[in-house]
Amino acid sequence: MRRPLPRPFSLPWGTGLIVEEVSLVARAGEHSWQPTVQLLAYEGGGEALRFCYYDERGRFGRGPMLLRPADLAALRAALVDAPRIKALLSELVD
Repeated sequence: MRRPLPRPFSLPWGTGLIVEEVSLVARAGEHSWQPTVQLLAYEGGGEALRFCYYDERGRFGRGPMLLRPADLAALRAALVDAPRIKALLSELVD
């Protein structure tokens, strides 16, 4: 489930590197997906959090991230490996 970091991203308003990422495998019946939070570092400066998902084949999804309350503990545990994302999310809820 781990993807290599850093790796490039490209959006209509800028490009850069994904420098941190937390993800988990969520399942509902026979379907699975990977809710993911990414820290994007733009070329030329600036950062952003992207809330996204990957499908069951590991392909980036174009829709919004969906996260069930039952998956929160697993995502919280994954934040151990992403201290910058954890700090930014802490600012959101404090």
